[in-house]
Amino acid sequence: MQLSNEHVIPHRERCYDCYRPVEFCFCDAIPSITNQTHVLIVQHVRERFHAFNTARIVRRALLNSTLIVDQTDRLAQQRLPFEKSTGVLYPGPGSQLLSDVPVSDRPHQLVILDGTWHHAKTLMRQIPQLQTLPRYRLEPAVPSNYRIRKEPTASAISTLEATVEALRILEPNTAGMDQLLRAFDAMIDAQVQHPAQAGRSRHRGRMLRLPTNIPSALIDDPDRIVVVYGEAAHGPNGIRAKNRTPVYWVAQRLSTRETFQQPLLPCPAASNELLRHLQLSEFDFVTAVDHATFRHRWHEFVKPTDILAAFNLSTLRLLEAIGGLSHSAITLKSVNLRQDCTTLDEKLAALHVKTSPPLLKGRAGQRLANAVAYIEHLRSISVAAES
Repeated sequence: MQLSNEHVIPHRERCYDCYRPVEFCFCDAIPSITNQTHVLIVQHVRERFHAFNTARIVRRALLNSTLIVDQTDRLAQQRLPFEKSTGVLYPGPGSQLLSDVPVSDRPHQLVILDGTWHHAKTLMRQIPQLQTLPRYRLEPAVPSNYRIRKEPTASAISTLEATVEALRILEPNTAGMDQLLRAFDAMIDAQVQHPAQAGRSRHRGRMLRLPTNIPSALIDDPDRIVVVYGEAAHGPNGIRAKNRTPVYWVAQRLSTRETFQQPLLPCPAASNELLRHLQLSEFDFVTAVDHATFRHRWHEFVKPTDILAAFNLSTLRLLEAIGGLSHSAITLKSVNLRQDCTTLDEKLAALHVKTSPPLLKGRAGQRLANAVAYIEHLRSISVAAES
């Protein structure tokens, strides 16, 4: 079949410094800045070819800067080029306000993590070398002008704005910062005024649409997510009991893969049929505990700020039935991906999502691994939709 000309979107030549269409290139407006503090930008690989990635602008402007980008697992295995006095710009617990640091104690090298807030947290969590650095934060006087992307908080700013803000503190006499911000503002203004021309895709039919009801915690707070699954006993002849309680409970912390598993009383060891269904043996229930002991062990595993994630509401009701549901919780079944599929197995098959080998045994371990794989899929399409 031959396509008519009206369906063909011609190739657009790009500048491979700023990666903008050549008619919107702003490289000539970027100043050359002789900065004293070495700026090391560690970039998440998904940001590499983002059309509005400000790290490329920073690298072009700052003469004393380095940009590193690679897969996170490979970055974790590399020896990053840190200097003797190095700190990372990363807000949160344990970070010090950069302007409050005495001049004698200020870093000579500043690491900037480039990407979305989710990307930055991933880099920090998975690269051990970053975790050894002193952490600093900023208090921007004005909100970010990065109107192309939605920042997670009012105090969040782009990589370029954060770098300028930090260098103004560390070396206030260095020239060129205002000019760099003016170039950045001009780029944003041009994009806001001409969004279709400056940022259109050559594959409009393939653009990803993010499901509207993916729980935001899965994207913004992966460190707080604990994925859970529970098995319950059956009633007579395979009919489920009306007031079910769990006989086997498993969980996995999403960010660290830390796991929890606990058989519960009453022990189903006398029912060979149920054991076959659970894909467990009577020996797996030697350590079964009563509900009070389970609650104690469960609350030693979960943190007060954790969020439980289960595919079905029925899983959470099992925990509620024994008084163990004291955390915020979300369910995944209603997320509007493949609404024609009822079970999680069907959704994974339809979406061609591959699961990793389960970390825990039995049917519960496999169900848990499937739920984790589904969450990771939801997170991946969310990140892709941002880019």
